[in-house]
Amino acid sequence: MLTCKELVARSSGLLDGELNFRERMAVRRHLMLCRNCRRFIKQMKLTQAVVRLLPESQGAEVDDLAAHLAQKRRDSL
Repeated sequence: MLTCKELVARSSGLLDGELNFRERMAVRRHLMLCRNCRRFIKQMKLTQAVVRLLPESQGAEVDDLAAHLAQKRRDSL
């Protein structure tokens, strides 16, 4: 049976549909028994859905926002 750490390592492959049959079955078996990993995968799916909704080209706006947030964080320390 997979450990939680192994499931996390395979989570991207699971969400992207890149696991083979045996790996998918091992992940499903682990998820049936582990509530924390079920929550983790649910959060990953939600994050993936939100990222897909973001506009593709933000360019300088994203860089400016990241710099602004980094400065706010430095100022709060």
